[in-house]
Amino acid sequence: MSRPNIILTGFMGTGKSTLGRLLAKRIGYDFVDTDALIEAQAGQSITNLFKTQGEAAFRKLEAELVKNLARKQGLVVATGGGLVLNPDNVEALNETGHIICLTATPKEILSRVSRQKDSRPLLAEKDPRARINTLLRQRDSIYKQFTQVSTSNTTPEQLIVTVVNIIDALQSQKTGSP
Repeated sequence: MSRPNIILTGFMGTGKSTLGRLLAKRIGYDFVDTDALIEAQAGQSITNLFKTQGEAAFRKLEAELVKNLARKQGLVVATGGGLVLNPDNVEALNETGHIICLTATPKEILSRVSRQKDSRPLLAEKDPRARINTLLRQRDSIYKQFTQVSTSNTTPEQLIVTVVNIIDALQSQKTGSP
C-alpha cells in the first residue's frame, strides 16, 4: 500500500518542525527536517552556510535533498520556509505526497522566532518585524497554492487532527475513493 509523504511547508516559525515530529509519531511515519539534514550534510549551521557560501548554495543543497526525498515514502517532511520558492521542488514533492502550508499571524511568527534569531539568517536585520512582513508578502502567492492550516491560537493536538483529516481528504481525491 502506498504511503504518500506529508510535506509541511510555510513561513519560518509556523510550527513545521514541531508539528511534523508529533504528526510523524502519531501516524507511524519517519520525520525529516530539511534544514537539519542540510546542516548535517554541510557540516555547519544554516546561518554559517548563508554567510560562507550564500543563499544560492543553500538553495542548491535544498533542491538536491528534495530529489532524494521524492524517491521515498512514509515521511513527514518539514521544509525550510523558502524551499517551495523553487517550482522544481514543488513538482517533485507533489509527485510524492501532499503539501500542506502552515500559517501564523506575523505577530505570532515574530514571537516564536525572536527566541531563535541567531538561527534565522533571513531575519538578521535591525527590524525583523518589517522583514517578516516583506517576506510574507513576497511568498503569499506561492504559499496560497497549497492547502493552508493556521497554527495560531490552536494546540498541537488540534493541528494533528486537522492535518490528518486534510490528508485523508486529499488522498481520497487522488485515488477517487470516497
